[in-house]
Amino acid sequence: MLKLNRTLFIFFIQLTSALLFSQTSITLKEAISKAKENNPILKTESFNVGIAQADITTAKLRPNPILNNQTLQLMNPSFFPANTGYLNGHNMQIWWQLTKPMQMPALRKYKLEVAQQGVKLAQTNYAEIERNLFLNVSNNWINAWYAKVNLDLISHAKVNIDSLVYINELRLKKQVITTTDLIRTQLIAEQYKLQIRTAQQEYRNQLQNLRFLLGTTDSININLNDEFISASVSNKIDSLLNYAEINRTDIQVAQTTINTAKSNIGLQKALAKPTPEIGMIYNPQNKIPYLGVYGTIQIPIFSRNQGEIQKSKLLQAQAEQSLQTTQQQLKTEITTSFNSYQTQKQNLEKFKVIMLQAEQILSSVKYAYLKGGTTIIDFLEAQRTWFDSQKMYYDELYNYSNSYVQLLYSSGLINQLK
Repeated sequence: MLKLNRTLFIFFIQLTSALLFSQTSITLKEAISKAKENNPILKTESFNVGIAQADITTAKLRPNPILNNQTLQLMNPSFFPANTGYLNGHNMQIWWQLTKPMQMPALRKYKLEVAQQGVKLAQTNYAEIERNLFLNVSNNWINAWYAKVNLDLISHAKVNIDSLVYINELRLKKQVITTTDLIRTQLIAEQYKLQIRTAQQEYRNQLQNLRFLLGTTDSININLNDEFISASVSNKIDSLLNYAEINRTDIQVAQTTINTAKSNIGLQKALAKPTPEIGMIYNPQNKIPYLGVYGTIQIPIFSRNQGEIQKSKLLQAQAEQSLQTTQQQLKTEITTSFNSYQTQKQNLEKFKVIMLQAEQILSSVKYAYLKGGTTIIDFLEAQRTWFDSQKMYYDELYNYSNSYVQLLYSSGLINQLK
């Protein structure tokens, strides 16, 4: 009968938890995929690629022809030919001029180069924003996972204590234990009850943060069975460094920025050269037609685009310095994340052993207590040790998961999670 009541109680707790968090269970990969599709910040940034592509269309356009009209009217009627008025062609001079700026081939070439590099830069910037988004989603998913694990751990401890409270109530009636023993177990049960309320709210908060990153308002739940940590990460730091130097998106952004700056130098030098404007003139003067040619060009004495050329060279130097800084940062990030990952991995195995030992001790002490072979103090101490070991194990698993994600992020392998 006692075992049946305990089974029904555990079932009630699990059912309550399922009703409280009855949402779609989601893995880390599914969370990243949803964020890639629906994240509002990423959607906003995606427009930058299209905007940059529009610059290519602009760069391909050639200058429009220019139509100019000048009309002179003879104002003194005394000079009018006989039988003519103000609007007669004999009393007017009309000037029609059609010209076109002649864009030099080098100028058009560098305009296209700068626009094309701008598209590449927008694409790599988008990829870098994606990389950072995947890190944020991963961290928030792990935080929600940890909050759910913590909630389940406290709920499990509460079930154990509640069953003991029920047993001690029966034992007190039979005068096997004292009232103090019962009160102590009841106090522990109340403490766990309060902790469960706090843990439930923390889990809700983490899910709310995650929903924003996923761009969804649907109810979700964390899949605790998701084994997202794979063995695909190399154990050799040199391999990770080599991969990151080629594939990390912030490195690609810095390299593309350098290429854009180089093209911009060529463009600014091309803009320093004057653009000629040539065309035809049709000039009827008092109904006597004249036809001529028109040509104009700036004389580059004062302005030769010196400021923009100088600025473009500084932008290239800045981009090269940024690349060097990013490369140094890359090495630092990979080294620290790799070392942390290895350390957490080793610690996790040790905490797993400690957790199993604490479970065995608790089971043994509980059996002895129920048989009258030990005191309530020994049992509560074993319960506390079990809870602490469980907590430390999941803390270490949380740290291990974070170090794994951080290593994927710093090496540029985080796309593997999607």
